[in-house]
Amino acid sequence: TGGAGFIGSHLAEALLQSGHSVTVIDDLSTGRFENIAHLTGSANFEFAIETISDRIVMDRLVSRCDLIYHLAAAVGVKLIVQDPVHTIETNVTGTNMVLKTALRYRKKVLIASTSEAYGKGVRFPFSEEDDVLLGATSRQRWAYAASKMVDEFLAFAYYRQYELPVVIFRLFNTIGPRQTGSYGMVVPGFVQQALAGEPVTVYGDGNQSRCFCDVADVVRALVALAEHRDAEGQLFNIGSMEEVTILELARKVIDLSGSGSQITFIPYEEAYGPGFEDMRRRVPDTSKIYETIAWAPRLSLDDSLKRLIDFYKTDS
Repeated sequence: TGGAGFIGSHLAEALLQSGHSVTVIDDLSTGRFENIAHLTGSANFEFAIETISDRIVMDRLVSRCDLIYHLAAAVGVKLIVQDPVHTIETNVTGTNMVLKTALRYRKKVLIASTSEAYGKGVRFPFSEEDDVLLGATSRQRWAYAASKMVDEFLAFAYYRQYELPVVIFRLFNTIGPRQTGSYGMVVPGFVQQALAGEPVTVYGDGNQSRCFCDVADVVRALVALAEHRDAEGQLFNIGSMEEVTILELARKVIDLSGSGSQITFIPYEEAYGPGFEDMRRRVPDTSKIYETIAWAPRLSLDDSLKRLIDFYKTDS
């Protein structure tokens, strides 16, 4: 699900290259057909432009598969703030549909969650068993985190009550080719601004820090988790531990792209409206996934930024 999206299209590509047959369902609300157009010539690839809430289509597709990667979700801070009803409904009802259909045919499911589920983060790095502190329900910022936490609760419930094989993974700021800045994704936004010679806009003071992991490394983790029985019924962080402030990130993008852009600062209130809350740090503890499947990122932040810059230079 969500296979025409940024991560989903890379995963579909990797699975096809490994000899698997792949079916994608995507309503193209945030995904793009262009992401999978080059795969349509393969006899082992098929796609359905449809929402995952369509019970009949989902039943047909799931009945024919061996494994489900559930990546369809409302994503991006901008979309979450602008369309909160869509965010909550898509994430919760969509995942419920996937799990119900998977149970009907006893199919293994890998479910995408998010580092947003760590909320305000009371300790660093974030470990899978940490307690969670969210903001008030009047702060729309936390609706996405709460909706993905419900997804996780649902998945664990299906595993414990029905013994449905599920694996949950929390993604930390994945970047790479095909990612767009349309929904508030910071790195492609910076790259597009820098290549156009426009001011690179940093929200807040720029001292908030994040860890960015290349999509190629993320896909390696997703493939390995699907093949490992001990991963079933478990939750895993997937991300890099290479921490960078957003201001440092903007400077890196400008430098690596050879741009003459300047950096400008925009208050959160101006970007997202009054009362927006952000996390100052977001760093994953990846020891659990390393111990389970011996996974660690191979590409550095600079490597990933160069790949994304090259993609946008070629794409333009």
